[in-house]
Amino acid sequence: MMKKKSTSASRASLILFLCQMISALEVPLDSKLLEELSQPPTITQQSPKDYIIDPRENIVIQCEAKGKPPPSFSWTRNGTHFDIDKDAQVTMKPNSGTLVINIMNGGKAEAYEGVYQCTARNERGAAISNNIVIRPSRSPLWTKEKIEPNQVREGDSLVLHCRPPVGLPPPIIFWMDNAFQRLPQSERVSQGLNGDLYFSNVQPEDTREDYICYARFNHTQTIQQKQPISVKVLSMDSLNDTIAANLSDTDIYGAKPVTERQPILLTPTGSTSNKVELRGNVLLLECIAAGLPTPVIRWIKEGGELPANRTFFENFKKTLKIIDVSEADSGNYKCIARNILGSTHHVISVTVKAAPYWITAPRNLVLSPGEDGTLICRANGNPKPHISWLTNGVPIAIAPEDPSRKVDGDTIIFSDVQERSSAVYQCNASNEYGYLLANAFVNVLAEPPRILTPANKLYQVIANNPALLDCAYFGSPKPEIEWFKGVKGSILRGNGYVFHDNGTLEIPVAQKDSAGTYTCVARNELGNMQNEVRLEVKDPTMIIKQPEYKVIQRAGQVSFECTIKHDPTLIPTVIWLKDHGELPDDERFLVGKDNLTIMNVTDKDDGTYTCIINTTLDSVSASAVLTVVAAPPTPAIIYARPNPPFDLELTGQLERSIELSWIPGDENNSPITNFVIEYEDGLHEPGVWHYQTEVPGTQTTVQLKLSPYVNYSFRVIAVNEIGRSQPSESSEQYLTKAANPDENPSNVQGIGSEPDNLVITWESLKGFQSNGPGLQYRVSWRQKDFDDEWTSVIVANVSKYIVSGTPTFVPYEIKVQALNDLGYAPEPSEVIGHSGEDLPMVAPGNVQVHVLNSTLAKVHWDPVPLKTVRGHLQGYKVYYWKVQSLSRRSRRHVEKKILTFRGNKTFGMLPGLEPYSSYKLNVRVVNGKGEGPASPDKVFKTPEGVPSSPSFLKITNPTLDSLTLEWGSPTHPNGVLTSYILKFQPINNTHELGPLIEIRIPANESSLILKNLNYSTRYKFYFNAQTSVGAGSQITEEAVTIMDEAGILRPAVGAGKGYSETLFATSPVMHTVRPTFYKVQPLYPRIRNVTTAAAETYANISWEYEGPDHANFYVEYGVAGSKEDWKKEIVNGSRSFFVLKGLTPGTAYKVRVGAEGLSGFKSSEDVFETGPAMASRQVDIATQGWFIGLMCAVALLILILLIVCFIRRNKGGKYPVKEKEDAHADPEIQPMKEDDGTFGEYRSLESDAEDHKPLKKGSRTPSDRTVKKEDSDDSLVDYGEGVNGQFNEDGSFIGQYSGKKEKEPAEGNESSEAPSPVNAMNSFV
Repeated sequence: MMKKKSTSASRASLILFLCQMISALEVPLDSKLLEELSQPPTITQQSPKDYIIDPRENIVIQCEAKGKPPPSFSWTRNGTHFDIDKDAQVTMKPNSGTLVINIMNGGKAEAYEGVYQCTARNERGAAISNNIVIRPSRSPLWTKEKIEPNQVREGDSLVLHCRPPVGLPPPIIFWMDNAFQRLPQSERVSQGLNGDLYFSNVQPEDTREDYICYARFNHTQTIQQKQPISVKVLSMDSLNDTIAANLSDTDIYGAKPVTERQPILLTPTGSTSNKVELRGNVLLLECIAAGLPTPVIRWIKEGGELPANRTFFENFKKTLKIIDVSEADSGNYKCIARNILGSTHHVISVTVKAAPYWITAPRNLVLSPGEDGTLICRANGNPKPHISWLTNGVPIAIAPEDPSRKVDGDTIIFSDVQERSSAVYQCNASNEYGYLLANAFVNVLAEPPRILTPANKLYQVIANNPALLDCAYFGSPKPEIEWFKGVKGSILRGNGYVFHDNGTLEIPVAQKDSAGTYTCVARNELGNMQNEVRLEVKDPTMIIKQPEYKVIQRAGQVSFECTIKHDPTLIPTVIWLKDHGELPDDERFLVGKDNLTIMNVTDKDDGTYTCIINTTLDSVSASAVLTVVAAPPTPAIIYARPNPPFDLELTGQLERSIELSWIPGDENNSPITNFVIEYEDGLHEPGVWHYQTEVPGTQTTVQLKLSPYVNYSFRVIAVNEIGRSQPSESSEQYLTKAANPDENPSNVQGIGSEPDNLVITWESLKGFQSNGPGLQYRVSWRQKDFDDEWTSVIVANVSKYIVSGTPTFVPYEIKVQALNDLGYAPEPSEVIGHSGEDLPMVAPGNVQVHVLNSTLAKVHWDPVPLKTVRGHLQGYKVYYWKVQSLSRRSRRHVEKKILTFRGNKTFGMLPGLEPYSSYKLNVRVVNGKGEGPASPDKVFKTPEGVPSSPSFLKITNPTLDSLTLEWGSPTHPNGVLTSYILKFQPINNTHELGPLIEIRIPANESSLILKNLNYSTRYKFYFNAQTSVGAGSQITEEAVTIMDEAGILRPAVGAGKGYSETLFATSPVMHTVRPTFYKVQPLYPRIRNVTTAAAETYANISWEYEGPDHANFYVEYGVAGSKEDWKKEIVNGSRSFFVLKGLTPGTAYKVRVGAEGLSGFKSSEDVFETGPAMASRQVDIATQGWFIGLMCAVALLILILLIVCFIRRNKGGKYPVKEKEDAHADPEIQPMKEDDGTFGEYRSLESDAEDHKPLKKGSRTPSDRTVKKEDSDDSLVDYGEGVNGQFNEDGSFIGQYSGKKEKEPAEGNESSEAPSPVNAMNSFV
């Protein structure tokens, strides 16, 4: 009983120790530091546990290790010390533990078989390698055997046994023929896992004498060959012939025809079998069946599904392959062989065992003297592995005692370690299927602080961005880090800085004054060290003129501007992009210093252009869109959207894919660029079409990926440059099989709605994402930082679950996993949520107010402890209100004002206070639930300020020389009024001002009569009040004295001054000087002198402007006399000119100019008229009348010259050929043929001319223009332009024309009296 109690107490103290344990030191990966620190050995490289070697080559057994000081190496062989100095064939590499066994110089590999283990040792400990089993590879010869030829009837099954020799490692088996060609395999003929060749049924073509089994041994690179096997298939026809030859004619006998048979299994035999496989290996299950027709193999798992994404079928589905098997793959697997006659099956019971595998491998510990730590070694396997510990290669039970360590199963606990506690510990996890060995050292160091960041390192940041100043350090014990600014600065603290555990100083928002030198100091009990770094804060890069949206016609020119401002010490680089890619490699794109110009714009230039400015510290960008439009279109081909595709067909249906094909519709003169495929889920969302994919316009077939448990229908949409076609008719439906969910819900959150609950919400899976019926969710949660088990609940297809009875505002780990009737989705990721918030418990304390001026105060408070916030700290609210005005001594109800300060701020500014007033305020902390209690009210007062303007100023009772002024006191005196100040001066009608007169009036007055003023004169008055702080804002008014209608005291107007030269009479309250006038600006801005210069389609508008600077102008225009709305164009910058484009020629326009932001004033209207449209200077010569007439005349002349040619030829005498033709005239021979090159019509006319017969009706031949015989000597070139004449041997003319087309003669050509061959022969036309 006492023993059990002691064990329980030990467990409790262990848990408490682990919760309070100080984390081990992290050693930075600094090469210089690692060279200086002492470190136990660590194995860095070793040979594999099962090391099969080539017996013909030297044996190299690797063992590499590191440590400080460098370790020495030793080896054991078969559990005893291996003295390498006594074996001349064995050497060890320098500065290494790697062994080299010389086999190539006389050694035998078999002599060095065994189990080897390497030990690396220095003064801090010893590390050991795995047990390395050395075995030479073997490739034995085939045993001799007598192989009988195989004779088998057609349709029977056959197995050709390979029985390869047992090698190390096992050989690779394949079947070939004498020509070294692989034997073809199919569903009927295939090789088994054991290397045998199986025939489900033999066919006559299987007859051959060279079935040869080969075994390839990869390690020795040799191939062994079995003796050829002969197979002869006896067909039914040959059997019948043989039987008939051996029987008498009276015997009626014959072989039975090939009969079909139901399947039987060739391998494995029996109805059941067992198989054991190790976790992580590949599981191979095989079923090969005989039968006719050839059976088809199908695999199932009893009581479950074959694992998705890890299951493959090989050898024509005769082999089931499952990769990376786990314990969940254990179970009964059934193979079913089936043909048209029946089926058979075999059940293989699979058990998955597991060699040890790590759950938590031990990690190296670096501790300071006096610190605590743990080494944890956790492994799993089937069966459960045994954990054993060693220290420096010796079992810990017999190792030297160390009072600082305590072994508790898979954990070693260290407490109050000293430098002598440094050692290397080995954890061995083993079961019957293997072992794991891990080295982990405990290194106890006592080191003064070291700063690893280079001295005087320069950091550069952009203003208003975070700055991170590094101070990488190491020391044991872990040093404390402090930061200082400047050489003699004070230690940095407060909200303006963030101090990271790795020593880095973060300035969240670096300003110009943040620049300077910063000092980092690292301290521990062994010493201290400091380092300085420098920070420079640069101005940000800005784009002050961004590119603008442009619309340009094809073949035009466009330019985008991108003007920047940057820090002078930074060098910017400008990059232009088109549609987020590089600019085209085209000389039309010209990149300037601050612009991009595109010459000769084409449709391909349409898109988004971005200028990116990069410096070494920042980057900015701006984009603009370029739209390319066509010039005014001319009548052309009609382009339209394509017609929808048709004849959709589904083929190749699989569980997760299908092939869709279609026929495109008419493209309507615009090529189809792509096809869009959409799908409808008739099971979950009937009538809703979703985008699936798209393919190029040249493709009419696509392989589509499918999701489980979806009833698919597909349709196709064609797209060209004009637009999208109507959708095609939908395809046939295809329902995919159900499966486990592939994904889990997204956007998982945990937010409490009440102080004692946790509301877990998520976005549910859509219908097709469920992958099957019965969609549910497993909701799991556990409190963070507590090693509790997960609490889980399965809920229906909802999106929320409420956990009740939780502590107020504590973090929880949450995960939501989807499942359906077929199983679970993959393991989900974890998110962090919080249970519900409650109102804060305490109010901020130590509230202080510092009044900065009459309208601004600064309030400070101490932050509340975070544990009392009971929620997410959102900030602090300051409530403040005015109690009374100190000047009026009157109280009135004023609503409280609230200012919210986000985050953990402890101060804030109160703007907009009223001067000379008494205020109260309090501060409250705010979380997500609401506000906490208010701090005690704090009273503060504001000092006096300047008053507001007088409430009114009225000027009454004007006379010839006096005006009466009345006013009201300021609405907000903001203190005690001391006086009023009145200033006034005369104004003439040219806006010139006279002398300014000032009068100071007691504060208790409310009216004043001004006397001795000029009659009929305008005066401008300026009136304000004053306190001891100063004068307030003024109020202005203008008034005019009455005109002297009797004509007395007429003023003498001097040289354009416009005021009387009579002096003012003095009075006790006025002081007058001789008037001096000053030119002033007009009362309001104005735009004048609007002028226009118009052309055919544009007009240049210019104007003059008087008024404040930086006015934004615009131009409005419209057709004169039209009731249409004005069109408006914005003027860039403050220019005083603008070009109106796109106007209609010969049209009257009205125009006016305005400015925005100045009471919307506009100029007077101006009217102009564009010039008339000018006729085009380029004239189409083919449409001119004179050209048509000339061409007709030339064509007619050529025709007449041809006629003359043939007439002269026929008048030259009859040739013998001609006489024979006349003597033997054949009535069937036509006088003219189109293909013999002669003109029969001309010949008949010539004979008429010889006989002096009358010409045809309508013809005339003047006597003075008769064609003579001598004319045949003339050149035809003289009568026609562009005719090259030559004669054949028989005297016929060959004419070549210049390509001009004959036209009908123009009217009036027949009456022309000009002497020419045309008129001489006009009887023929």
